[in-house]
Formats: sequence, structure tokens, C-alpha cells
Amino acid sequence: MYEQKNSVIEAILQNIDGVMIGKRNIAELSLVALLAEGHVLLEDVPGVGKTMMVRALATSIDASFKRIQFTPDLLPSDVTGTSIYNPKNQEFVFRPGPLMGNIILADEINRTSPKTQSALLEGMEEASVTIDGVTHKLEQPFLVMATQNPIEHEGTYPLPEAQLDRFLLKLEMGYPYPSEEVEVLERSQVNHPIEDIHPVVTIEEVCQLQQQAKQVHVEKAIKEYIVQLANETRHHNSIELGVSPRGSIALMKASQAYALMQGRDYVLPDDIQYLTPFVFAHRMILKPEIKYGGVSPESIIESILASVPVPVQRLVKK
Repeated sequence: MYEQKNSVIEAILQNIDGVMIGKRNIAELSLVALLAEGHVLLEDVPGVGKTMMVRALATSIDASFKRIQFTPDLLPSDVTGTSIYNPKNQEFVFRPGPLMGNIILADEINRTSPKTQSALLEGMEEASVTIDGVTHKLEQPFLVMATQNPIEHEGTYPLPEAQLDRFLLKLEMGYPYPSEEVEVLERSQVNHPIEDIHPVVTIEEVCQLQQQAKQVHVEKAIKEYIVQLANETRHHNSIELGVSPRGSIALMKASQAYALMQGRDYVLPDDIQYLTPFVFAHRMILKPEIKYGGVSPESIIESILASVPVPVQRLVKK
């Protein structure tokens, strides 16, 4: 049975709506990643509002926002931080890098070298960085939203599949509808809308929501459904490499966060079906002849969802 949506979550989404027009689904999915303690890869053309989305989310939850512009000459220490020698006390002092924040915008992640990419992804996976043998914990909550341009590939370092697997969700914002773009122009005529929004929740409330998401019940039949979907990708004729167990875990955690956002303390098959394309598509490698034939991972996932039986037994809340 559906319950009333959490007022804290709704306040965040409404605040983001004040900046992002027609992108409610992207805002919801970004919040799913935050509550599931995952990360987001935003792949889209420049100028559609990726940076504004990240800034609006950070401002809404009163979190520290850091932006890293990835370039070919960026070093790992430019991301994580470095130890600098202080001649006064003759000791090394750690100077934190931009990764030491709550909401991190990793802009054009495919512009930098694999070594620097790995430094970022290590922090994402471990929630800590190690500098000169000393481990430094990252702030909580911690969310990386990385962007990459799908069109311009010259001078880029595409993320390997093993690193793509570190992102909970892969999203595309797309162009706004003409009526929405007109509203964007009207809102931006004097001041940018990002200047007018203010925090609506605290970081402590977000951390509480993250803990609540972990307590959302997932029936065994739902877990079996997730595994069956992942298993289908591993044996599909069009797929070279299917979804790993990490992908199954990611789908479960994302569904728990999404169910919480819908005001429920249990996961439904509908949650799984909605989230599967965002969680699975970037974790699959299609066979070359299929990929170059114009078939997308999303269309294959759609066919898998249509072929796998949905669990129909009643979900018992515990």
C-alpha cells in the first residue's frame, strides 16, 4: 500500500524544480544515487544543465560542492590532495584536494588520464583516499556526479568497463521541449535561478534517509527477480559481457532508495523494472556486430524485461 511521500525528499525535489525545468526524473534518479550511497555518470551534450543539476542538489541539502575540471594534464594529487612540507615545524601537512567534499562534480571525466581517473574512482569505491600511507576518510554524505561528452571523442580516455561498473546509475538529460526552453529563457533573463534557491534540509537529515533506505524490505522473490534479470544479460546472444554481481547489488540498493522516495518500506517489481535500464545499460558490452548495427543496450534490456516473468506473489512486509 502506498504511503505519503517523505516531506524531506519532496522538499529537495521541489527545490531542484526551481532550477531545472522538465528534469524531475533526472532529479529523482540523482537523489536515488545519493540515498543509495552510489554515484552517477551523466553522459550528454554540453549546455543541457548537467552542472546546474549537481549544484542545485548540493545547495538543496546544504552540502559542500566541489567541481573538478578534468584535463589531460590533471594529476591524481590534484584530485585527492597532497602532503606539503612545512619548514616551520618540519612536518608534512596534508592539503586536501577537491575530492574532500560532499557533492563532487567531475566534469568531463574522460578528458583525463586513466591514472587520474583511477584516483577518483578509488575514492568513490572506498570513501577514503590514502596519501603517503595515511588514510583520509571522505565527508559524508558523498556523491560523485561525473559528466562526459558522448559526441566529441578526440583526445579523450574512455572509461574502461570495470570503472563504468563503479557508477550506480548512468543518466542522459536530453534537450528540453520548446515550451520548457522558453521558460528557461524567461527564468534566466535577469538572474540565474540557481542564485535564488536555498537549503531546504540538513546533511544530518540526508544521512538519516540513507540509513532508512538500507532498512527498506526486499522480498526474496524480488531478489531472485533481480538475479534472473542479471543472469539473462550473461547469456544473451547479443551481449559479449553481461552484468556482474556488483550490478545486481546496485539494482537492489537503488530500488530500496527509490521505494523510500515513493513512501514505501518495501520494494515492488515496478521499481526494478523502472530502474534496470539506468543500472544495467552501462554495465553491458554488446557484441561488435550488434553494437555497430545500431542496437542499443536499452532496447536489449527492454526485451529482457519483457521475457522474464515478474514475481506475482504478495509481498509481505517484515
